[in-house]
Amino acid sequence: MSKVAAIGWIRAVNRHHPCLISYQASRAETTPATTGSKHPGIPLLRQSSDYQVRLGESHLGSTLYLVIRCSQTRDDRDSVAGVKLEDNKRTGARRRALAIAVHPLFVFSVLATIILLLVFLIPNDGKELHFRPSSVDWSNWTTYHPVASMKALPTGTPRRLPKVQHEFPLTGRTDWTLRARQRAVRDVFVRDYNAYKQNAWGFDELTPVGGGWKNTYGGWGLTMIDALDTMFIMGLRDDFNTAAATIAQIDWANTTYTSINVFESTIRILGGLISAYDLSGEKALLQKAEEFGNMLYLAFDTPNRLPCFWLTFANAYNGTQVAGNKDPAAGPGSLTLEFTRLAQLTGNLKFFDAADRVTDFFFRTQNQTAIPGLWPRLVDFQNEEVDVDHYFTLGANSDSLYEYFPKMYALLGGLDDRYETLYRRSMAKATQMLLFKPMLLEEHDLLFSGDATEDYGIVSPVTQGQHLACFVGGMFGLGGKLFGSASHVSIGDRLARGCAWAYSQFATGIMPEQFEMVPCSTLDGPCPFDQKKWELQMLQEDATLPTGFVNLLDPRYILRPEAIESVFLLYRMTGNTDLQDLAWDMFQAITNATETSVAHSAIANVTQQGVPDKTDQMDSFWLSETLKYFYLIFAPPHYISLDEWVFNTEAHPFRRPT
Repeated sequence: MSKVAAIGWIRAVNRHHPCLISYQASRAETTPATTGSKHPGIPLLRQSSDYQVRLGESHLGSTLYLVIRCSQTRDDRDSVAGVKLEDNKRTGARRRALAIAVHPLFVFSVLATIILLLVFLIPNDGKELHFRPSSVDWSNWTTYHPVASMKALPTGTPRRLPKVQHEFPLTGRTDWTLRARQRAVRDVFVRDYNAYKQNAWGFDELTPVGGGWKNTYGGWGLTMIDALDTMFIMGLRDDFNTAAATIAQIDWANTTYTSINVFESTIRILGGLISAYDLSGEKALLQKAEEFGNMLYLAFDTPNRLPCFWLTFANAYNGTQVAGNKDPAAGPGSLTLEFTRLAQLTGNLKFFDAADRVTDFFFRTQNQTAIPGLWPRLVDFQNEEVDVDHYFTLGANSDSLYEYFPKMYALLGGLDDRYETLYRRSMAKATQMLLFKPMLLEEHDLLFSGDATEDYGIVSPVTQGQHLACFVGGMFGLGGKLFGSASHVSIGDRLARGCAWAYSQFATGIMPEQFEMVPCSTLDGPCPFDQKKWELQMLQEDATLPTGFVNLLDPRYILRPEAIESVFLLYRMTGNTDLQDLAWDMFQAITNATETSVAHSAIANVTQQGVPDKTDQMDSFWLSETLKYFYLIFAPPHYISLDEWVFNTEAHPFRRPT
């Protein structure tokens, strides 16, 4: 591992396990620290109260801490290397304070110790990962529709954007309950990733009931790539090193697939590689990302430079590609974050130019649709028309198009105001046309994101909820923070809590893929439950259907992350710790209902009593998204700060400009 990556590892272990002394924090131990040292001859203080001393910034821009354990008893005071504990009395309450003797020799000793830890205590072979180029250089393929003039990245100093994260204290005692929860999430990841290594290594996905494998997106080892940054974030260094070394050898031309899904390949593979590089600094990962980006860039070689949804290699080679005439809006709309970050890291403007042309299209057509401000699920990108479909949603086929508006604003440091305009226009209309408050037996201030249809100028609401649309809470929260809208943060909180509440209503403790509810007349104000109205709208007579729901359109749960995503983001934005308890309930319900003898599997019906039927499916997003968000909500709040990082739609954090 390189020194640059080693510094990244110090940052990771220091920040996500502040329960141990800095160089020892690669595991969340709860045993006395004197028994936990990985480095014989370097004693650790015994376990008790924790105190943090802010040391400075890592190369990733995150705060480093020196963490010291001291005795909890008043009479037993520790004094180690110039660190002394004192008692303070305030309003009758006894509190502990950490006082550091600011002596030049002590300051020098601390600095010297940190340098030694960074340089020597992390094993280092002194070598970068070995990068092996793919057998095809995609950047040299013939371009049939060349770009006349490349659009450059915005220039200038990034704006000082409003803080996204709640003002959490930088110091304080460790919450051992949260550390135990965090460790429980990590244990699930380790078990399931080990199952992938043993049964499906090098293939895309594990089949978690039979213990087999399957390929879904190119056959390059999707789960390994998609979960790479999760390994780094969780401090799983050996797994990260092994996977990264394997990925650095991948030949993208070595596939039996004749076409690949550009959207999925971008958010999972390209996003995973970029994030792993941003976190670790391993150059080979960026090189592999650029190679893969060059391949995906072929999808933009169409007459109008808008991308195909499927990259068919023969069509790209022959110059016969055209954009789709009825493609999901989120297809091209969800490529902007990854291609922009790749351009920032490589300096290759073609990636940003490709993304910016997509943004230009959506900016130009936003007020030309049947519901101005929103786009229908399906769009004619070939002829650049937006009236081929009249169904509107923030869920499937549209989701991350909207999600990326505030995220692109953050990634570009606020230097492109189009993204604020796109966000404000679309969310104003979504609030009016798509969001609904459900009529419930008990009064709860919750919201869900539904759908709408348009027919000859008449817009009709469709109060169907989707698990996929649970991301909307986090999007409203982020937009509210970045653009100074407290009402949007409040809406985001109500949406996040709506999905968490839906989890609690079903037998398994998990919400289904898709359902219908009875809406209240307004988003705000009282909404008493009307038994007769509910019964009249019941479309499914089933004793397992909770009160308030009128139909279960898809009862599955496929290990999706969107609900915990919004709960995590709203916790980081508001500081409301009850969201951590909601997350723990969700985590326990999910793992209990989906566990197999091999790993964890999607289930067929969330209303099923007892042990639910498994569908033998473990999508890569289980390890890359769902478990990552569960892990981070129990981590110290400054770890992977939302003021320093922006997550793509596959939960891959990209570094924001400073």
